[in-house]
Amino acid sequence: MQGSEKTQAPLISHAEIVARGWDAVGRGDWDTLIADYVEDMIFVMPGQNDVLRGKPAFRDALDNLGTALPPGFEIHSVRQIGDVGEVISILEWSCTKLPGGSQTAVLFRFEGDKVAEERWFVDTEQWHAAF
Repeated sequence: MQGSEKTQAPLISHAEIVARGWDAVGRGDWDTLIADYVEDMIFVMPGQNDVLRGKPAFRDALDNLGTALPPGFEIHSVRQIGDVGEVISILEWSCTKLPGGSQTAVLFRFEGDKVAEERWFVDTEQWHAAF
């Protein structure tokens, strides 16, 4: 281009947005976490039958997270797969009744640079046994 060159801002890495979200979860910083979600986002909980719609419902679930997770639930590591449009997190976790731990996959779908859908994939028999 002659004259003035236009520069375009780099795209934000979706994997970095998801990693930033897991860091916020670790701190219990729900405001930072939900800032990266669209207003009409959906959250699909383990078992795929329970769907929350919209940031207010998601925030309520976060405020009551302790009752939704097995006693002693602890995430030991998070790996990311993918980057543009969809990111999958593989969580290594354990809890009181499953001290040997397990894995869970969480799918994040994006609209622009915001999460539009978060969907947890869990061995539901194992998940229920963890309570």
